[in-house]
Amino acid sequence: MTVLIKNEADLIRTAREFARSQIAPNASAWERDRRIGLETLKKAAKLGFTGIQVPVDQGGLGFPFSCKARIMEIFAGEDFGFALSLVNTHNVAEKLAREAPSRLIMAYVPDILAANKLGCTALTETGAGSDVAAMQTSATRVSGGWILQGEKAWIANATRADVIIVYAQTEAGSGTSGIAAFVIDAKRPGFIREPNFDVVGQHSIGTGGFRLDGYEVPSDEMLAPPGKAFKSVIDEINGARVYVAAMCCGMVDKALQTCAEYGRHRTTFGKPLNSRQGLRWRLADAEIDLTAARLMVRQAAARIDEGIDAQLNAAQAKVFATRMAERHLPALIQAMGAEGLHERYPLCRHLIGSRVACYVDGSTEILLERIASLVK
Repeated sequence: MTVLIKNEADLIRTAREFARSQIAPNASAWERDRRIGLETLKKAAKLGFTGIQVPVDQGGLGFPFSCKARIMEIFAGEDFGFALSLVNTHNVAEKLAREAPSRLIMAYVPDILAANKLGCTALTETGAGSDVAAMQTSATRVSGGWILQGEKAWIANATRADVIIVYAQTEAGSGTSGIAAFVIDAKRPGFIREPNFDVVGQHSIGTGGFRLDGYEVPSDEMLAPPGKAFKSVIDEINGARVYVAAMCCGMVDKALQTCAEYGRHRTTFGKPLNSRQGLRWRLADAEIDLTAARLMVRQAAARIDEGIDAQLNAAQAKVFATRMAERHLPALIQAMGAEGLHERYPLCRHLIGSRVACYVDGSTEILLERIASLVK
């Protein structure tokens, strides 16, 4: 699959074809085998999907955030986990390309863009999810650098990641102001990968954890110092909330298409199923909410592209879109009867994906509190 990407429209068309030909046929196997779709990630990398927002002069495509969100919607329509795995690798490449010293850019970015190395961002700990100030992973200053100690958990791509952006506390008791970001190489001494998490689904996310036991970081591998790291990651989380909302749109859209197509061919008591009011109203309700969710995603993405504060819009979009997915995916599965449970359809994978979406980058409850605090 070789294409010449000239503009966003070309990239969107390529993404649709890639989702149809490369993600859809493989997603069930990733789930059965409980693994990341590494081969397909490498194919995606060849088309530039690991560098959508990476500057052109650093080997990326240089497109805006809204383009990335749209592509993640398309990919998640076939497999939420693949989209989340890919975007996490993309985000590491983008952050390094924009913020890292040239030595680290040369050492890591080309390999990440090629998916020869996977990336992940490690903020969450078992006892510190949304409560970032409770982070226990520590960074202790020593001659020439830092020593990192601690554990990270529930991290996308952690089962295979090679390059990791880790957030650690440099001053106990300082809260978020003492948090710094470091670049971690999984091949170095002191990095210990935990066994794969035994989750019930969405294994293509590569959810896992790792320990840092006396991991040594040279001074120039601190990516963001205390005072800047937390603000930087909050901006990134706002973006993540928007593309996760877009991914929920992708899952519901695919379920709508699948259910409508099934209804055209299935007959009940001598009539097509899609002539029955029960199915038709379910499709209509889902389409209404999907349209609203997409408009919220578009609005939030536009603010990010324009450099305008998007905290409120991002939180609203994610809450609405995850609720939409949780409401309509079970209803559309039910509309297909037992057939909706078949592995040939992505609906049950999407159902688990909608649950995952409710937790990542801020739980629904945390986001409701955030929205309430921003309403004036």
